[in-house]
Amino acid sequence: MAKAGDEIFNPRTGQRVIFLQTGAETNGELLCSESYYPFAGAVEPEHVHPLQESGAEVISGSLCFRVDGEERQLRVGESITIPANTPHFFWNDAQEEEAHFIGWFRPALEIDRFFESFFGLAQDGKLNEKGLPSMLQLAVMVPHFGDEIRLTSPP
Repeated sequence: MAKAGDEIFNPRTGQRVIFLQTGAETNGELLCSESYYPFAGAVEPEHVHPLQESGAEVISGSLCFRVDGEERQLRVGESITIPANTPHFFWNDAQEEEAHFIGWFRPALEIDRFFESFFGLAQDGKLNEKGLPSMLQLAVMVPHFGDEIRLTSPP
């Protein structure tokens, strides 16, 4: 179970996440994390958080978000809030600079456990070239984390 100060790493994307506040520490109200995301050429799949609002504020570098089909670039000091159940994904568009940002999810649900599981699969080399686990692994994860995250394709 994640706690403030814990750090996880995704070797596929190079993203490091440090948990600042977890659901267990906020009575389920909030997960807040600090992320470092280098340019990796890898883009996460489009997804929704069915029951959670999510967002990010850029500390350094920049991030691109595609939210409900519209692209938006965030620079230092800018933030975005994504309503629950809104299709989105993001990436670091600056080849020369790591993006550093604060991210959040309201309510927290079990999104910290999802990230721990997903980054663990990446560390074990169990994600494909699109960043997805095997169909068997998805069959296990989708029902367990369905309130936290769902891919938009396949529906």
